[in-house]
Amino acid sequence: MLHSVDSPGAGRLLSPLSSPYIPLGVLYLVQGFPYGLQSGLLPVLLRTQGLSLSHIGLTRVLYLPWLLKVMWSPLVGGLWSRRTWLLLCTGGLCACCLLCSLLPPGTAFTSLAWLLLLMHILSSMQDVALDAVTVAVLTREQVGVGNSLQVVAYKLGSVLAGGGALTLLDILGWRTVFLLLSVGYLLATLCAWWARALKGEEPASPGNSKETKRKLSLGGLVSSVVRVPGTAWTIVYVLIYKLGEQGSLSMVPLLLLDSGVSPADLGIWNGILALMASIVGSTLGGMVLGKGRSIKSLLGTVLSLRLSCLVLQTLLLSALGKDSSLVKACLLLSVVVQHFLAGVVTTVTFSLMMLCTRQARPSIQASHYSLLSSLEVLGKVSFSAVSGLLVDSLGVSVSFSVFIVLSCLPLLHLLNLPPTLPQ
Repeated sequence: MLHSVDSPGAGRLLSPLSSPYIPLGVLYLVQGFPYGLQSGLLPVLLRTQGLSLSHIGLTRVLYLPWLLKVMWSPLVGGLWSRRTWLLLCTGGLCACCLLCSLLPPGTAFTSLAWLLLLMHILSSMQDVALDAVTVAVLTREQVGVGNSLQVVAYKLGSVLAGGGALTLLDILGWRTVFLLLSVGYLLATLCAWWARALKGEEPASPGNSKETKRKLSLGGLVSSVVRVPGTAWTIVYVLIYKLGEQGSLSMVPLLLLDSGVSPADLGIWNGILALMASIVGSTLGGMVLGKGRSIKSLLGTVLSLRLSCLVLQTLLLSALGKDSSLVKACLLLSVVVQHFLAGVVTTVTFSLMMLCTRQARPSIQASHYSLLSSLEVLGKVSFSAVSGLLVDSLGVSVSFSVFIVLSCLPLLHLLNLPPTLPQ
């Protein structure tokens, strides 16, 4: 005999999906697939086809949708419900992976690039809707754990689609790998469809209403978003909080490589161990926030530790030489510690962004959080792109001194945390 949805048997069956953590974790997991394909799988495939490092570096332009997602956040926030957007975008990503599975191995880069660009567009649109859902369904006490889940799930998804797919490519073949990714998207689509925690989403206003037309106006959107209490302070913070860290994390591994550290050792320390440390840091940050720790106090402590780590790295780099094995070991360990601290800082920062967004009207929350997260990405990507130029032109000591000064800025900015944001 079939049970209805409200029957005890169905309730037990669907109870995991009544928690917001399960569907949100699954959707953030698959959201990391395009980044993993772009950063882990694509460069290796292109290099084996003989493309130069310069051409491979230019493929970063495919990340552009993540920087521009605020441009279509009014569309996501103004038409249909957020859950509908999740279903459409996640289902569209499933279709993209199916199309990728039909491409022959060694296919021309152009075909794969267009599909990856479409995946980034759909994934960034899914991110707008998913972030808005997260803001809506999580309580104040759940924000810390929810943001830990977001960061960790996204990182795991990128690893599965990047290193995991690359490992399985020779064993299972191109078609099977992308079929498995499409199955992952299909399961995520079904999860979004059945999840009770997402069924309470209110539909958006009718498309011909004055409110919707105002939301779809970019000028009106920016004006409404900036007027939300604490937004101006948060915008400055997300633009500067990663600057010094990104310079260090980009340059220290390359400087170690130049000093004789093997790529295999870097892969272990700056790859596997660093990723594990980052996940542990993200998880710990959410747990500490979940226990009621002050955001301002936690950020101040971790940012100070990060600054101390950067000062230590600068001193170690000044003593780095071809035969300085102890210095190299300390630098490798410092990279792992820095990734741990970066994980804590990222989770706490996303929680701060989300709590700021919760002060906005529900009709603009999707656009508000999209703007903050786009600027957060811009702050990281822009400086990491020029950090190598700084080291080449100014030298290691001077450039890392600049990184130290930049790492002081978020600490000073934190002193002026407005009372409208959680202390």
